[in-house]
Amino acid sequence: MRPEQHPVTMPVGLANRLSTLLYTRRGLLLGLLLTPPLLWFGIIYLGSLLSLLANSFFRLDDFTGQVVREVGIGNFVEIFSPTNLDVALRSTMMAILVTLACAVIGFPIAYYMARHARGSQKALLYVAVMLPLWSSYLVRLYAWKLLLAKEGAISWVMQNLHLQWLLDAVLAMPVVGGSSISFSPLGTFIVFVYMWLPFMILPILAAIERIPGSYLEASSDLGATPAQTFRQVVLPLAMPGIAAGSIFSFSLTLGDYIIPQVIGNSTLYIGQVVYRQQGVAGNLPFAAAFSLVPIVIIAVYLWLAKRKGAFDAL
Repeated sequence: MRPEQHPVTMPVGLANRLSTLLYTRRGLLLGLLLTPPLLWFGIIYLGSLLSLLANSFFRLDDFTGQVVREVGIGNFVEIFSPTNLDVALRSTMMAILVTLACAVIGFPIAYYMARHARGSQKALLYVAVMLPLWSSYLVRLYAWKLLLAKEGAISWVMQNLHLQWLLDAVLAMPVVGGSSISFSPLGTFIVFVYMWLPFMILPILAAIERIPGSYLEASSDLGATPAQTFRQVVLPLAMPGIAAGSIFSFSLTLGDYIIPQVIGNSTLYIGQVVYRQQGVAGNLPFAAAFSLVPIVIIAVYLWLAKRKGAFDAL
């Protein structure tokens, strides 16, 4: 008589039990996935901002050059001095002008790519938009420094076209001019627009591609002209993309200090003031207080952009 055979029971491993637990409790899985980035965001990013805010209430001893950890609002009062307000206003105006220029230049490019370009032509346009981002930031910046210099390619072209008088007239203007394009606010503006233009084109392109073609056909069937269709259909639906692109161009311009330092005259912007106060003068408390200015400006700008649906196009 054969002995009775019993089925062999395999022990359930820890991995199987963990897999079952995560499968039945989806919230636990989501929490485990989000914990590392949330810790990084909370400790590194928010911690740095809180440290920045704390340092802004301290002051620098003019005699010893040491940071005195006594709470006060002297740094914030100094921000409202005419010189510092002029820097903040100048930086904000430059950011607004760069954003508007990027939108005006980038919208037709994005519209053509989304509605008319096909196949290899569209791929080539994508490469043309993305190609500047594949090279170093500093390489592009110093390339523009050479192009805009007094003996650079742009001046050479203007001379050969007998348009040097036009270039001289622009450089003689009191607000935008200088000894050369590379040593003027105009040159700073041109390089800013070049640097951040791809960040404007891509969100607008994504927004326009999401507009159903049936909307345009319906507008045409209802008797709207192409201009009316653009104003009443395309532009409102593309506005979230414009707002999303403006977030990048505005914030990147407002906080950049390298471009104004390489391209431009001695006119100061927010990033340069923070860099000089922290790195040259060693006045970390005032640098911390002044660096809160672009944070506040960008927070207000993000609130306005959110109302336009910008985050839907990111």
